[in-house]
Amino acid sequence: MTTSASSSYVPGPATSAADWLDRGYADDHNATAASDTLLINEQSRLLEMQGRRITKFGFGQSPFPVFPPAVETLAEHAADKAYLPVQGMAALRENVAAFHRHMDGTDWRAERVLIAPGSKLLLFALMKALPRAEVLIPAPAWVSYAPQARLAGQPAVRLETSFDSRWLVTPAQLDQHCREHGPGLRLLILNAPGNPTGLSYEPEMQRELAAVAKRHGVLVLSDEIYGPLHHRGEHRPFALEYPEGTLTTSGLSKWCGAGGWRLGVLNVPEALGDALLTRLLGIASETWSSVTSPVQAAAITAYSVTPALEAYLEAQRRWLQAIGQWCAQRLEVAGVRTHAPDGGFYLFPDFSAHREVLRARGITTSAALTATLLEEAGIALLPGSAFGCEPSQLTVRLAYVDFDGAALLARTCPDDPEAAMAAPELVTVRHGIEVLAAWLNAA
Repeated sequence: MTTSASSSYVPGPATSAADWLDRGYADDHNATAASDTLLINEQSRLLEMQGRRITKFGFGQSPFPVFPPAVETLAEHAADKAYLPVQGMAALRENVAAFHRHMDGTDWRAERVLIAPGSKLLLFALMKALPRAEVLIPAPAWVSYAPQARLAGQPAVRLETSFDSRWLVTPAQLDQHCREHGPGLRLLILNAPGNPTGLSYEPEMQRELAAVAKRHGVLVLSDEIYGPLHHRGEHRPFALEYPEGTLTTSGLSKWCGAGGWRLGVLNVPEALGDALLTRLLGIASETWSSVTSPVQAAAITAYSVTPALEAYLEAQRRWLQAIGQWCAQRLEVAGVRTHAPDGGFYLFPDFSAHREVLRARGITTSAALTATLLEEAGIALLPGSAFGCEPSQLTVRLAYVDFDGAALLARTCPDDPEAAMAAPELVTVRHGIEVLAAWLNAA
């Protein structure tokens, strides 16, 4: 019997497994807390159980129903139980590739597509599959990117953005970072339309950013889960500018309203060779094995481009645009700097104009701001610090999704946002924004 040279002691008979866990965790600097987005949802539920009226602007789940034909297919295949291919059903991968070729104009190929239980696992698998790589993450960015990099053993670097840059990494910023830190493998994570901002790159700026990434050999992970929900139907994939170096993820959770179905997709460009895809398949085979059979069958329907699917997407876009424009305009009137969104269902308001008034109330961080708003106004938001921003930056994420999406889709969305917001299904959203503005005026 051999003993590892790294073992410095042997547990005594009186030491429990729990003791050893406590000792190990005390020295563990890589511990990962529960996601802020999930925690705010639970906190809101608890307050509602106490009888409080809570406007749930914190949790970013699609309020719209799953595409009905996909639900019908799921029911038809409920008894399916076979393990499916690790990479995903061939018919599904064909439809996914065709969907993105049609919607985005990109050259997705079925043989380069990987299906997983949500795009979240694909993001982590990619970071784990890479050799040591510096992961460049905008601030703000979705809450799970940095923890995933840490879990994958990759160094993560925040690239600070600002209101003036529309919370986007600029070409000059990426170029400066690469020049200052020298050559090496880097993975830049982009998300557009973005979570938490709802914003996308203008085409010219995206082309410039792609040129910088190409010049420095930077890999790009383009998280385009909200792409089909670009409000004007003008989503521009990053792979159009940088096809040889862009890996793209998407899935059913946002545009198809099927977050709990857990189905994500990844496209690995042929130019990156076979080694990376082989490693990804290896990770998949040793972890999730395959996506559940009924969901893959339903996804084949969801990814089939039909007039019904196009109408379903367009109705969501119109309502989300009207709601987002109205909310942003109302916040601006209240003195809260807010970019009107390009897609998805998020705003990223900046309360810095109210800094001194808030400071007088003891509110100096985004976490204190959101905690006070939840307690005093019943408004559930997420602090900018949850998305990698400096705690003193008075920003929050507002997910304007607290409404009955099924009932709303039964209506035709008026062109005028004010008229659209008169829909009875949107009373909670209107109430939440008005209460927020009133709370600021009274501060």
